[in-house]
Amino acid sequence: MHRFVLLLLLATSARADELVIRNFRFRSGESMDPVRIHYVTVGTPRKDNVVLILHGTGGSSKQFLNDHFAGVLFRAGGLLDSSKYFIVIPDGIGHGESSKPSDGWGKKFPHYDYGDMIELQHRLIESLGIDHLFLVMGTSMGGMHTWMWGERWPDMMDALVPLASAPTQIAGRNRVWRKMAIDDLNRGDLAGAIQLLMMATSSPLQWQKSGPTRDDADHWLADQMKTRLASTKRDDLLYALEASRNYDPSPDLAKIKAPLLAINSADDFVNPPELGIMEKLMPRVAHGRYVLIPTSDQTRGHGTHTWPEVWGSELEKFLRNAGGPPAVPPAARRQASLRDERRRAGGAPAGEAAGVTVHTADRR
Repeated sequence: MHRFVLLLLLATSARADELVIRNFRFRSGESMDPVRIHYVTVGTPRKDNVVLILHGTGGSSKQFLNDHFAGVLFRAGGLLDSSKYFIVIPDGIGHGESSKPSDGWGKKFPHYDYGDMIELQHRLIESLGIDHLFLVMGTSMGGMHTWMWGERWPDMMDALVPLASAPTQIAGRNRVWRKMAIDDLNRGDLAGAIQLLMMATSSPLQWQKSGPTRDDADHWLADQMKTRLASTKRDDLLYALEASRNYDPSPDLAKIKAPLLAINSADDFVNPPELGIMEKLMPRVAHGRYVLIPTSDQTRGHGTHTWPEVWGSELEKFLRNAGGPPAVPPAARRQASLRDERRRAGGAPAGEAAGVTVHTADRR
């Protein structure tokens, strides 16, 4: 009953709208007229309370409007309480209800890349009369966009939180599985591409729960494939995967001015911590902090990014230091203080969960 009431409140408080952009020219040289960018807002805007949240590859604003993300962060007393913050969640071009290949364009649709995606997000924010953001936060592809936002508009935000991402060119295994999926899609094999995407975003512990026996695993896979095949359009997924082709913010990380909290999980197939990429690159971010969440019964592989119950304590500390509207009520802060005291008593640094790896680069 509580979950139903919560989802009802989210549905009634979230407002959907659309920005129409005329004669947009893509970085490929192609043009489109018009481009539609669908978006959802929650809360009331002020000059100091705007939060931009960006989704991942193949996702949309809908992936956040549920009990385990919005129901945790946007609720009364949550870290992004919608009575204090104005939250903007766009559907990236090629995704959700924004303009996309499956609208009848097929492969005649302009070949957008991440640079086009963040430019259109920026146009949306400008159209709302907003010239400054309290927070830019994104998951997976949206996390990669967050790094790019920090470089492209370094004075426009107070804080950045990229989740399940890395600020470097997509290479190695991460490129290989994407190229395999792209090749499948170009051959017309949507099922093969979906299976690769599932493996890349998988979680061994959670999948074991879903399929504890051979037959359970087979039934779970069949149900997943039925649902995903029905909801995924081949060209939409193809374009979304190809959009990462020239992503590489690593040369310009020093341009980022805002405090930045990067959060990854140790069981993430897409961003495996053993590569040491984050430890190498974070020193280039003037006010950056990297947190690696250890694998646990709560983590969900790459998909940990949309479960703030796992990483919310790190976000709470970060937002408290970033200033802006109060993120949590005094009672919750007292509880956090008690948790820190207990961790100190157990030998862990104040404010850090046991097992969490933290890398800080702050040159202030």
